[in-house]
Amino acid sequence: MTPTIHATTVLVGRRAVLIRGAAGAGKSTLALRLLEATPGLPFVRLVADDRTAIAVAGGRLLAAPADPLAGLIEVRGLGIRTLPYEPVAVVGLVVDLATADAERLPEPAGRVATILGIQLRRLGVHPGHDPLPGVLSALAEPPIP
Repeated sequence: MTPTIHATTVLVGRRAVLIRGAAGAGKSTLALRLLEATPGLPFVRLVADDRTAIAVAGGRLLAAPADPLAGLIEVRGLGIRTLPYEPVAVVGLVVDLATADAERLPEPAGRVATILGIQLRRLGVHPGHDPLPGVLSALAEPPIP
């Protein structure tokens, strides 16, 4: 059985952004903003909203939609909408929304998340801050080898 985590995932180019946070933290909102920013970004597509299935293959963390939620995303104030989605993507960035340990200038160890033994770039976002500029900057960095 593939484990699932409470996260939303969006594929941006060749790397997926795994967005974690408590209910109401803005995971779906950030995903929609990434999807809307398409003119300035490479290929962007939803992978999963709210529940992301994860697995390791070839030393990489893979993300996929949880079966009953594939292609669905919550649009706050409007309800559930259907979007095109990627069935699987390689995770290259973890974004932790509204996290108390987010620092303005984090040490290198604070910029790494380990999921199922795989180390990934991490961006911690302090409550109340706009995550999009940091996500776009982090995506410009090379992935952890």
